[in-house]
Amino acid sequence: MAWNFNPNLPIYAQIIQEMKRRMIRHELSAGERIPSVRDLAKEAGVNPNTMQKALADLEAEGLLDTERTAGRFITSDGEKLAALRKNYLQERLAPLLQELQDLGVTPEELGELTAQYFKEETP
Repeated sequence: MAWNFNPNLPIYAQIIQEMKRRMIRHELSAGERIPSVRDLAKEAGVNPNTMQKALADLEAEGLLDTERTAGRFITSDGEKLAALRKNYLQERLAPLLQELQDLGVTPEELGELTAQYFKEETP
């Protein structure tokens, strides 16, 4: 999977966000073993120390678990992963919803527009 980095943001922070997006999209599942630091760093094209810092931060957040001899795993805590998804979506939706509310869009209109969007986007 391609890693595309924005040169204006710290790479380790972008790695954290990408790993979280992969968890949210269920590309990385609860309890799944992730590749080694070196393998992930090679895949992403970054220094292993940068990858280590990002994974350590994810572990500190409780999203990764480390088993001394077996490696790192996505947390098995389904509630933590559900909260990650909910918080991620709320953070991104809040500015848009505030703008729509300021424009006078009603919840009903928003529901209709959302349903129409997903209906048109679904193949």
